[in-house]
Amino acid sequence: MPDTIPLWLPIAYTLFLLVLVPVYWKHYGPGNFLWFSDVALFSVALVLWTENHLLLSMVAVGVLGLELVWNVEYFGQLLTGKPMLGLSDYMFHPDKSLFLRGLSLFHVFLPAIVIWLLMEWGYDTRALWYQTALTWIVLLLSYILTDPKENVNWVFGPGNEPQKAIPQGLYFTLSMLFFPLCILMPSHFLLQWIFN
Repeated sequence: MPDTIPLWLPIAYTLFLLVLVPVYWKHYGPGNFLWFSDVALFSVALVLWTENHLLLSMVAVGVLGLELVWNVEYFGQLLTGKPMLGLSDYMFHPDKSLFLRGLSLFHVFLPAIVIWLLMEWGYDTRALWYQTALTWIVLLLSYILTDPKENVNWVFGPGNEPQKAIPQGLYFTLSMLFFPLCILMPSHFLLQWIFN
C-alpha cells in the first residue's frame, strides 16, 4: 500500500461495504446499486485499494457535485426541518429504520474522501470522457433493468415519479444528453480549475 492512503482506511471502508451491500440488497433490491452514488461508493473502494487516479477523477466529475448538494440539503433539513430539493428526503422518513438511514450517511464521508485525494493527486482531465461512457452505460442499464416506479438515476422522469409529458424514448434520449452536458462538463471545468 503506497504512503498516500493509510491502510486502516481501505480496511474500514471495505468492512462498511460488507455491511451495506446485503442490507441494501434486502431492502432496496439489486437495481439500487445502479444509482450513480452507489456506483461511486464501489469505485472509491477500488481507488482506496489501488490508488487509481483516473478512477478517482471519474468519481469526482461524475458525482462530487451531486454529493455536495445532497450534504447541503441533508444538513440544511436537519437544522431547519425544511426540505429543499428532495435528494435526501428519505433520510427523514420514520418508516425506514435508523440503521438503514445511518448506512446512507456514506454520502457524507464519500465526498470528503474524494476531495482529500483530489488535493493529494490532482484531477485527471481524461476522466470526462471515461465518465461519460460509464454514465451512458449506467443510464442504459438503469432504463433496461429497473422498475420505472423506482426511477433509478431519473431515467423515467425528473424526481421520484416517471414523467408522462413527452414520449419515454425522447425523455431517455434527453437524459443521455443532460448528464454529460449539464453535470459532467461543468464539473470537469470546475475540477480542472481547482485541482490542476
